[in-house]
Amino acid sequence: MLSESLNVATSLDEEIVRRIEEIARDAERNTRPLEVDPYRGRLFELFVTAEGAGFLDDDSPVDLTADGLCRRLATRFGLRDAALDARAAVERNVRLPDPHLSQMRLLWSIMRMWMEWTYAWRRWPEFHSGESETA
Repeated sequence: MLSESLNVATSLDEEIVRRIEEIARDAERNTRPLEVDPYRGRLFELFVTAEGAGFLDDDSPVDLTADGLCRRLATRFGLRDAALDARAAVERNVRLPDPHLSQMRLLWSIMRMWMEWTYAWRRWPEFHSGESETA
């Protein structure tokens, strides 16, 4: 039973990551920022799904926290080698190749939004606990 639920979680987390990658590539193709709709809204829906599935919890067997998502997307974007290229570029004082730079910017945009949403989601009760008392 546990392995069955882990398989379901794994297919759900794979679908979330696949869709995030799809959104990022679509934004890149259309030269549109991820921070505006429709991309922002679609990414937020996936964030809510990941949170609802427990993938943002520290003890989850599936890691879709900002760090975990970053690692998975970096692999899918082929950025592990780009990180080595970036280090070499800095050492040689040259610019990182444009395709890698563009993908790193995409990844950073996703990570920044994901971290902000995680922070806001976790702090929501702190700022809205007395809402019913004042209404």
